[in-house]
Amino acid sequence: MAWDFRISSWKARLHAQAANLTFPAMELREAILRRKSVRAYVDRPVSRAQIEKLLDLARHAPSGANTQPWLVAVVTGRKKQRLQRRLTRAFEQGEPSRMDYAYYPDNWPSPYRERRFACGMQLYRALNIQRGDIELRRAQWAANYRAFDAPVMLFFFVDGRLARGSWIDYGMFLQTLMLAAVDEGLSTCPQAALAEYPDIVRDELGYDPHLLLLCGMALGYEDPAAPANSYRTPREDVHAFTRFFD
Repeated sequence: MAWDFRISSWKARLHAQAANLTFPAMELREAILRRKSVRAYVDRPVSRAQIEKLLDLARHAPSGANTQPWLVAVVTGRKKQRLQRRLTRAFEQGEPSRMDYAYYPDNWPSPYRERRFACGMQLYRALNIQRGDIELRRAQWAANYRAFDAPVMLFFFVDGRLARGSWIDYGMFLQTLMLAAVDEGLSTCPQAALAEYPDIVRDELGYDPHLLLLCGMALGYEDPAAPANSYRTPREDVHAFTRFFD
């Protein structure tokens, strides 16, 4: 009897705590299915309060031993203009990428090679860029370094003294952030390209060399009329990547 009372009291406290929390109105399933990589944005600012709201939700992502390894730089306005000019100049002048780690393999095995190729072809078809049009392809790639003209450019750093488990934690943080953005009516595009010149980013933003740049992200309001946003990349069926054991 006393044990039942303690359980009831514990449940009551949980309900009381939950009542004081504000949760997103959108269904989780809807947010997951609506999230996509957006590569064209309208000219509409995102307020600092909105960005802080997204990060306030993302900080609840899980991490091993609650280490919370994420370090985020939010870049807007004149600072964004200056930084994207430096990144674009490095690309246009042919400076080699010097990422802090290898994001992609040197040699792509199957089926990843085919998926990567199909992903790129979807974008170029949507933009009506022919495979042999090197100039237009380079111009489209250069848009990466402007975060596709989104008003907000995010950079994600991790302490280089941590191990790869923290990078797994970071993935959960990034996904939580992107789902929070969908719920807020915003769009994102996670970008490895924004980490191709980490020394430029660290120099411009004043980050120490021991902090590794994992990736960047565009954040803003989607331009639904833009051809770059007119398609969705396919996903493999569950049974293609899952084995069940009983």
